[in-house]
Amino acid sequence: MPSTRKVILIDPAHPYLIEHLVQLGYEVEDHHNTPVDELQPLLGGYFGMVIRSRFTLDEEFLNRCTGLKFIARMGIGLEHIDVQYARGKGILVLNSPEGSRDTVAEHTMGFILGLLNHIQRANLQIREGKWIREGNKSYELRHRTVGIIGYGNIGSAVAQRLSSFGCRVIAYDKFKANFGGVLAEEVSLETIFREADVVTLHIPYEDYNHYFVNRRFLNSFRKPIFLVNTARGLVLETAALAEALQSGKVLGAGLDVIEYEEQSFNKLEVESLPEPFQYLRRAENVILTPHIAGLSHEVMGAHARVLVEKIEAAFH
Repeated sequence: MPSTRKVILIDPAHPYLIEHLVQLGYEVEDHHNTPVDELQPLLGGYFGMVIRSRFTLDEEFLNRCTGLKFIARMGIGLEHIDVQYARGKGILVLNSPEGSRDTVAEHTMGFILGLLNHIQRANLQIREGKWIREGNKSYELRHRTVGIIGYGNIGSAVAQRLSSFGCRVIAYDKFKANFGGVLAEEVSLETIFREADVVTLHIPYEDYNHYFVNRRFLNSFRKPIFLVNTARGLVLETAALAEALQSGKVLGAGLDVIEYEEQSFNKLEVESLPEPFQYLRRAENVILTPHIAGLSHEVMGAHARVLVEKIEAAFH
């Protein structure tokens, strides 16, 4: 491979990724602090691009990348990349969902156990000087049915962890068939509505599933549920969830993502958000975390290893 092939870093990358790209013969240039307007004149000179979510890669941006052959997205979501247009230009779009499967699955389990054991509520009560035992009786996970929506890397990792708790695990995936096995029973969405006690979301965000969880979705459950979302904020309608919590249709919720986040997920003016979110902030049966399920100390190294393997397989 000619040594003139260059890779641009749009976001900071783990040293493993840089070191191994160099070993593969690439010249790596770090531009994670360069403003987009200063980057644009440079884009035609790169063979590869490494990015998280700092910029939107739309048609106008991609048209400037005249020599680009791959985009390596450090992470899962591709909603900020016009994947179809990139592929039409012969650009291979890679991501690394395998890299964060374990950390997101562990965070999901933390939500499930926290909700069923009322850890958030009991903690807040004690801090207020209240010692309430009877009102914080737990729900044993082994007697519950957990419904997983989206059975990819993370959904299957959650099922693996749930298997040790002795609960029933059922899973629905719109794009998969015949995936059921020892860890999870493959079911329809209607079965999830009828039988689940806990529902955890593991689907990407696309236009077709904007507000996948809405009023109609939540009203379809035969019994009250606990709901967890560690996927993407815009798959869940906050106002609908707030109503369902108030009515008792949802017994508790764990959210690592919310619909109001900006593209890079790095900042959020919490105080300025609408009332449905303010209700979630006040609710003792809601656990909120700032989009950190996929942000472990180890995860960037895992993303780097996955992307190196995919780049090497594709071009070497």
